[in-house]
Amino acid sequence: MEILIRGNKVEITESMKGYVKEKLSKLDKYLVDQKAKATVLVKVRGYTQKVEVTIPLKTLILRAEEEQQDFYAAVDLLINKLERQIRKNKAKLESRNKSKAKEFNIDDVLEIEENNDVVKRKKVDVKPMNAEEAILQMDLSGHDFYMYKDSDTNTVCVVYKRKDQGYGIIES
Repeated sequence: MEILIRGNKVEITESMKGYVKEKLSKLDKYLVDQKAKATVLVKVRGYTQKVEVTIPLKTLILRAEEEQQDFYAAVDLLINKLERQIRKNKAKLESRNKSKAKEFNIDDVLEIEENNDVVKRKKVDVKPMNAEEAILQMDLSGHDFYMYKDSDTNTVCVVYKRKDQGYGIIES
């Protein structure tokens, strides 16, 4: 992580820079794949020192500030805040990605394309009937479709349940 430290009405010493870099390096374990750039601003207000950290990432901006009489205590508290933000947002992103993965998983599609084996084969006796009888049979069977032989046209047809709760018929 690249760290830029600057002071407002205070001179940043080497020990302050080293302490901030050491503490911010703890966050690297959370930001493995990202090239983050942290901006640290130190301000003096009377007897207190205010430390602000901003880390823009691809998906979000981590920002925290802390004001204490001791600079080092402020940095410690600030790192704890940033770790909490990262863990909270990481959990949100993982759950969001898991829900997207449930909707569409490319690995499943590739597996199907590579393995075109028929998983189940079922033989059906196609009985002559009209469309209304086929719909009743489909509802009784609990399936979304039903194959039958149309008694009027003598063709094999499939009746199916549509998403809009209607029915459709495919004729051969």
